[in-house]
Amino acid sequence: MEKKLDDVNLKILNILQTDARMPVKQIASEVCLSAPAVSARIARMEHDKLISGYQLKLDYHQFGYFIKAFINLAVEPKQKPEFYPYIKSVANVIECNCVTGDYSMLIEVVFRKTEELDHFVNELQRFGKTLTQIVFSTSVEHRNIPVQL
Repeated sequence: MEKKLDDVNLKILNILQTDARMPVKQIASEVCLSAPAVSARIARMEHDKLISGYQLKLDYHQFGYFIKAFINLAVEPKQKPEFYPYIKSVANVIECNCVTGDYSMLIEVVFRKTEELDHFVNELQRFGKTLTQIVFSTSVEHRNIPVQL
């Protein structure tokens, strides 16, 4: 990977993490290359899967989603073929991770009301034991990683 990530590529990645909508011409100016050269580098990093996509970050509160929670779920391995399609189908699930420890899944969700969260947790319990934590506040929002060699 070191051949793919020289100092210029690292700088481009850090710029894109800060503002993925920055014009290529402006990025080129910051890294002292031409716009076509920067475009080619970005395309190469996308092709090599160093950049896996670009996402819009929404303020969930603006859309009425005031309840954010993390749900731990103990799913038996034999239930995973049924569980995975189900959890992917639930729009309120922001992220679901298979984890170590007493619970096998860590699920991040947003809901408009606690009653909706309660209903969802009840549905999840067909797969196993749950432990739910409702978020009061977030001191560190999701952030990007520092990219360096």
